Amino acid sequence: MNLLDRYIARQYFINIVTLLVLLSCFVVAADFSINLEKYWNSSFLNEHPDVGFGVRRALITTLLVVDLWWPRLLNLFNFMIGLVLVGAMGFTLTQLVRHRELVAVLTSGQSLLRIARPFMVVAIFMTILQGLNQQLITPRIAGRLTRDTNEIGKKDMGVAQVPLTLDVKGRRFYATSFDADNGTLKDLYVWDRDPQTSLVTRRLHAKSAVWNNGGWDLKDAVWESRESGLKAKPEVATRFETDLDPTMLRMKRYEVYGQNLSFSQAAQMLRRADAMGTDQEVIRRNKDQLIRASLGHIASMVANLLTLLIAMSFFLVREPRNMAMQSLKAAPIGIGAIIAGVLGTSAGVPGMPTSISVFIPVMVLAPIAIAMLTRIRT
Repeated sequence: MNLLDRYIARQYFINIVTLLVLLSCFVVAADFSINLEKYWNSSFLNEHPDVGFGVRRALITTLLVVDLWWPRLLNLFNFMIGLVLVGAMGFTLTQLVRHRELVAVLTSGQSLLRIARPFMVVAIFMTILQGLNQQLITPRIAGRLTRDTNEIGKKDMGVAQVPLTLDVKGRRFYATSFDADNGTLKDLYVWDRDPQTSLVTRRLHAKSAVWNNGGWDLKDAVWESRESGLKAKPEVATRFETDLDPTMLRMKRYEVYGQNLSFSQAAQMLRRADAMGTDQEVIRRNKDQLIRASLGHIASMVANLLTLLIAMSFFLVREPRNMAMQSLKAAPIGIGAIIAGVLGTSAGVPGMPTSISVFIPVMVLAPIAIAMLTRIRT
């Protein structure tokens, strides 16, 4: 990169970092001011009466807020980066126009489109960071993202009941207790059904179950016949194979957990569903959810870059203008494109495969970006 590229890239990167810090501080400060009483009287602090109500309590409360919000900010980065890239670009180009630096670039015989290169280099670098964050970091802290304000100070997701859930073979799955952190079940019930009549043919009951290598290892488990007029001896069971692994159960319990799966996790769950699935409707729903959790990330990142190019066309001007007016013109288009990108990757289109429908925002924004760049007078 030459001197011009380094100068613009440095200014752009500084503005990106500044906006990220300001937005993060604003979000945390707003949440802290609204939920101050909940944080101050949280169950974690009440369980430790020795903390008191002075400076020590204030410091511990601050640390608890930090513990709650640092995973959220990493996750929020994935959603904010598109808006931040556009906003930082607007601030950077406004500074260049105000100081007549774009005029100097034109008088040196270079095109205004040349200015877009350092912006795109920095934007692609930030998008790569977003991808690494989505694939390597947020999947590992997805459990922490399920905590709400009332669960401040907790390190785990806890134990909850598993409601009646269908697996890919059409069997009904229920457990009175699911430890989301250790991936263990207690009082597991499974009802196997006849695919033709949908009547229950037998029932499995296990006192406990532990996930191991593609299936649940059962303890004190038996299959009991439920067919009318048939009195069969209970059959001892030691293992139950299904697509409902601990990750899938966490996804069904916490929507935010499913949004933070990595490509490898989603691909592994898709392969398991294909290998053992017979209930096509359940397979379709699970596949749609997993495909959106993986390909949707790629489509969103590409849509952010296209939105940046569209918004940039309003700020690359040959002569100094009122940049406030240019911002007012670019804001609705840029914000609308970002919202369309998010909604397009999360909403299904009837009759269209999910792997294609997630890229509809990219298909729409790509020709718009080309048209907006070609209209720049340079």
